[in-house]
Amino acid sequence: RRLNVRVNIELLSISNPVHKKDLAVRLTDDNDPFFLYNLVISEEDFQSLKSQQGLLVDFSAFPQKFIDLLQQCIQEQNKDIPRFLLQLVSSAPALDHTPVSLNVVETNPFKHLTHLSLKFLPGTDAEIKKFLANCLKCLKEDKMMLEEKLKRTEEDLTRQLSYTQQSLSEKSRELDKLKNEWTSYTTALSNKHSQELTSEKERALQAQTQYQQQHEQQKKELENLHQKSVQQLQNRLSELEVINKDLTERRYKGDSTVRELKAKLSGLEDECQRAKQEVLSLRRENTTLDAECHEKEKLINQLQTRVAVLEQEIKDKDQLVTRTKEVLDATQEQKVILEESTEEKQRHIEKLETTIKSLSAELLKANEIIKKLQGDLKTLMSKLKLKNTVTIQQEKLLAEKEEKLQKEQRESQEMGQSLRMKEQEVCKLQEQLENTIQKLEESKQLLKTNENVITWLNRQLSEVQMAKKLDSPASAHAGGRAAVSPLSMPDRPSFHSSGLSHPISPLYAFQNFLEPIHSKNGNSQCPVQLNSQLLKATRCSDAHTVPAAGHAANKENGDQLGLESKYFKKKDDSIPLRGLSQNTLNSEYLRPYLPAKAQPSPKTAATPASAYFPG
Repeated sequence: RRLNVRVNIELLSISNPVHKKDLAVRLTDDNDPFFLYNLVISEEDFQSLKSQQGLLVDFSAFPQKFIDLLQQCIQEQNKDIPRFLLQLVSSAPALDHTPVSLNVVETNPFKHLTHLSLKFLPGTDAEIKKFLANCLKCLKEDKMMLEEKLKRTEEDLTRQLSYTQQSLSEKSRELDKLKNEWTSYTTALSNKHSQELTSEKERALQAQTQYQQQHEQQKKELENLHQKSVQQLQNRLSELEVINKDLTERRYKGDSTVRELKAKLSGLEDECQRAKQEVLSLRRENTTLDAECHEKEKLINQLQTRVAVLEQEIKDKDQLVTRTKEVLDATQEQKVILEESTEEKQRHIEKLETTIKSLSAELLKANEIIKKLQGDLKTLMSKLKLKNTVTIQQEKLLAEKEEKLQKEQRESQEMGQSLRMKEQEVCKLQEQLENTIQKLEESKQLLKTNENVITWLNRQLSEVQMAKKLDSPASAHAGGRAAVSPLSMPDRPSFHSSGLSHPISPLYAFQNFLEPIHSKNGNSQCPVQLNSQLLKATRCSDAHTVPAAGHAANKENGDQLGLESKYFKKKDDSIPLRGLSQNTLNSEYLRPYLPAKAQPSPKTAATPASAYFPG
């Protein structure tokens, strides 16, 4: 029997306890709810199925290929002779809870090919109940969906009905209005048309009288023409009747010939069909005869080759027979010779047997000795094997140790290089440290000398300012002589004449003090006594005046005035000494008053002045 079956294919993945994939196939019938067959194929089962049925597909691609086969069966199901069939075969006469095999079969003119055969088990009561419950659940869900859709459609239809009723009432009102308008319009039109009809009737009567007159004239003319044409047509008719008779005779003859030809055609068609059938049968016979001819040709070729081989074998056997005859003659001659030689050899053998007996006893002794030696050899070989294994292990250990040694040597070399680099860096750093320490010591010494110079200069400046203050009224009356006492000088003088009330630094005061001395009139000698013990008198003549710039040298003794120039060289990173100008520092008044500590030493001679006066 033939049934429509629903096939469900599911790929199940199971993760507990091991991740697996199973293929579940289920057969159901929509008309029969108790028709249920299940099949679960795991990867291991598929491997056995693959080896049994010779499948060329993996487990991952098997579901899709199975679906393709089912689709081909669906496409071919409406045909009279389908190419692909889905057969459900059971051992029992009816499908009563017995295992069933599902076969996908391809039909050929030659045979039925089963592409795939799967064994299905019938569903148990629990499985059928579960399946029916699922079906019921799906039907209920579909029912709920349909009920919801029905409600929605009813609501939509009621809305549309109410809307259409409203629109109908509006349209009926409009129709009544239009009817009223139309009746009024039709009455008006009928009145107009009645008036127009009366006028048109009058016009039509007038036209009718005119047309009647014209018609009578035309009628007369047409009657004359008609008579003429009738006579012509009668003549023509007589001619046509003669022609018609000839044609009817020809027609009867043609119909008879057509009937005869139709009879012949039907007979020829029957003969043609018979000939076609004969041709088909002859073609079939021809194909069979060709096949038989081909097989017979093969047999003939085989027999010909066999005949050639047999002929060759006969020739070879003839040659062998001739050779064997020759050999027989030779063997008979040799036989005679051998019989003579055998007699001699038998005698010799008897002698040898006696010698062999004696040798056999010696050989037995030798065999015992050889067995003992073989046992010793086996023990030695086992010892050698042990030694070889030990040596191989030792060689492996040695190779590993050599590799480790090489690595350690490389590491030690790298460490030695890094140590040398670091030692060089340490040496450089030590040299830099020593240089910095030397510079520090020099800077400390310079600082001490600078402090001494500054203190001494402050003292001298204070003494000079005091002397200037005391001698300023006396010099105004006496005409240029002044004396300064170092005892009566205040430490921080203030200049009232300039309007400055705050104390001024001693260096600034000393600079201002020296300027008027150089700018005095040179007619008289002006000795200035800075210190009674250390100061030397200076000459101030008419020809020589000391400029404010203070860069001239002492011409009498050729020495530089003031401090040496190396103490006042400018350094790039130095801070200038504010309040003490270069004129005062290069002045000849400073040099005699420097203490012994402040004199430049050979170490500090090359250092610039900015190092001695750091601001």
